[in-house]
Amino acid sequence: MQINWNFLKFTGLLLTVIALYGFADYRSRSKNIETISIKFLGDNDLYLTEDAVNKLLIQNYGGVKNTAKEQVVLNTIETIIASNEMVKSAQVYLSIEGELISKIVQRKPIGRVEGISKFYLDDTGRRMPLSRYHSARVPIITGKVTGKSLEDAYVILDYVNKDDFLRKNVIGIHIEDEGKYQLKFRIENFVVNLGGVENLDEKFKNFMAFYIKAAKDRTLENYAVVSLEFDNQVVCTKI
Repeated sequence: MQINWNFLKFTGLLLTVIALYGFADYRSRSKNIETISIKFLGDNDLYLTEDAVNKLLIQNYGGVKNTAKEQVVLNTIETIIASNEMVKSAQVYLSIEGELISKIVQRKPIGRVEGISKFYLDDTGRRMPLSRYHSARVPIITGKVTGKSLEDAYVILDYVNKDDFLRKNVIGIHIEDEGKYQLKFRIENFVVNLGGVENLDEKFKNFMAFYIKAAKDRTLENYAVVSLEFDNQVVCTKI
């Protein structure tokens, strides 16, 4: 019988590779976690700190450092981190070197409600608690805050944040009533009565046409109130 040496060599090589892979995998899984790395993605303003995340893990999972890699349940750790009200999403994985890496995306506030209850409104329209670590510089929302008026405030702020001029200059929304919203501006001494959230494109186009002309004529300081409540009109009240 003729021996197929090439087949034997290939089989031996394959078994060696499998054995080495299995040994390496065993050593990797049995290796302890030596370091924990927490990385915040996106915005540099931290509403949550590394220490706060570590405390959250210790309270809800126990110590992770010096634990064998095979004993760590990554999905559970992700769920614990994501349960924090400042976190939008979390991704947790292990490196070959034994480092537990957590990448965290924070929620992003776009407005701050000032009233009996104080909280942020985030970029998805949900309530977000204030942070003791950082205070966001966002427009202040005052007045009659209800479920409907807060939804409308989100629609307004979402529109404002997509326009460079408005984002830089609108510093507040005052809710006189549902469907009656007033914008406060950073520089000028007038306020803008927006009315409701319908036809925002048309309203702000009319406002910008007025603003550009008044700025050119140097008459902006003459106005106390600019109303956009009426169809295709800008009605101004002088000081």
